[in-house]
Amino acid sequence: MAIPFIPAQKSDRQMKLVDHLEALRWHILRSLAVVLLFALLIFININWVYEQIIAGPVNPSFISYRMLCNFSHWLHIGDTLCMPPVNVTMQTTTFGGQFLSGISMSFIGGLVIAVPYICWEIWSFVKPALKPKEKSGTRFIIFWVSFFFFLGASFGYFVLGPFTFNFLSSFKLGFMVETKPTINDYLDNLTNIILGCGIAFELPVIAWALTKLGIVTPRTLKQSRKYAIVIILVVSAIITPSPDWVSQLIVFIPLFALYQLSILVSGYAFKRSHMHV
Repeated sequence: MAIPFIPAQKSDRQMKLVDHLEALRWHILRSLAVVLLFALLIFININWVYEQIIAGPVNPSFISYRMLCNFSHWLHIGDTLCMPPVNVTMQTTTFGGQFLSGISMSFIGGLVIAVPYICWEIWSFVKPALKPKEKSGTRFIIFWVSFFFFLGASFGYFVLGPFTFNFLSSFKLGFMVETKPTINDYLDNLTNIILGCGIAFELPVIAWALTKLGIVTPRTLKQSRKYAIVIILVVSAIITPSPDWVSQLIVFIPLFALYQLSILVSGYAFKRSHMHV
């Protein structure tokens, strides 16, 4: 019986693909293990985490309400940024609702805390495939990705969250309608705000990476500014669950500032890339 001949080149390619998939599997498993570890630590202290952190934006004593009101007075615009306390009582509609909500909080919290490690695992997988020119200047990439993510997440939690929940809880269609949100509804909105802002604030890092790869240039970003404004307005509307224009403006201003910063970052990356040519 004749044994089929397999070209060595094709076999090598298949082996490399298998090796890459095996490496990717371990990167994913290690990332998942770290997320689960943080989730377990959160679940052990779930009551404290919920009362002190998760429920912060709807807590009348939340620090953002005082700071925004003081900031409003400092700007001499009266009580424009002062918001009344959110007056809602959250509920569950099933026996296991609170337990499942606790698991959701723990997993989402573990995911957020583990972002730097997840980014490191992704970078460890991608880095070997990059050329020396593409890897130049990437020494602090994990720091900057994590920095902008947590900056955006903090913005969503401390600034956008209070505005959003205050507006949605106080909006009234008329009599005989009372807002009684479920805990899952609150968690979904809070997660969307935090993760949405965290990802949106990665704009300078994305601009730097695309410039290093030769996909965009500073000139391209400058010429696309008017289109970027429209896109940022759309993103602001998506991130903010409330149709309140004040909340959308609060998101638009820092995102537009980040776009301007992205142009500067792209210019720096462009110069560095051409210095190594």
